[in-house]
Amino acid sequence: MLKEFKEFAMRGNVIDMAVGIIIGGAFGTIVKSLVNDVIMPPIGLLLGGVDFSDLFITLKEGAVAGPYTTLASAQEAGAVTISYGLFINAVISFVIVAFAVFLLIRSVNRLKRDEEPAPAEPTEKECPFCLSSIPIKATRCGHCTSALEAA
Repeated sequence: MLKEFKEFAMRGNVIDMAVGIIIGGAFGTIVKSLVNDVIMPPIGLLLGGVDFSDLFITLKEGAVAGPYTTLASAQEAGAVTISYGLFINAVISFVIVAFAVFLLIRSVNRLKRDEEPAPAEPTEKECPFCLSSIPIKATRCGHCTSALEAA
């Protein structure tokens, strides 16, 4: 059983998948930084200085009564919150990752289409008299001996 597992783990597909997962995790970190540090600050500025990561609704006050100015202060006080600003950031991150994956798959599919060989030229044709399959260059049918038109 150990030998079978080793053969499975050392297949190219499994190693490719592992590399893909590692690269995907690193890509996710980059996208999260892009959203939180580059995209959301200008959007927040356009909306009047709103920091999306601090958008939340307090469901239940914590040990220290609110109002809470930031999500961190609400969580520190033990308040129960709905952090919809973090959800907006996560949705934007997902859209960016999904779009990047779409572009990658689109490129791979385009390369595969370019690699497909042209269909092979036919090597046989059908005799119009007996409907047998004969070589394309034949001038007489080998089955019914009918004379064929030169192609």
